Amino acid sequence: MEHRLDVRVLEPPVPLERILEALENLAVQDCLRVRHSREPYPLYSLLSEMDFSWNTRWSNGDCIIHIWHTGYPPPAEMS
Repeated sequence: MEHRLDVRVLEPPVPLERILEALENLAVQDCLRVRHSREPYPLYSLLSEMDFSWNTRWSNGDCIIHIWHTGYPPPAEMS
């Protein structure tokens, strides 16, 4: 199941905090789709430490990050 989180209008560090909160309860078979206004570079090292994988792409001026548990298949459709 894909969970969605839009943090585009939030000021730092709130987007990072909201993403980490959402990941605390993410079931192993689920993924989190984050819509951000910028690429959150500090997040990536935290994701590695927490054993998550991710894919980042830009769409219509927004940074879209799919996050899932490492060792599980990536989301079937990352759009």
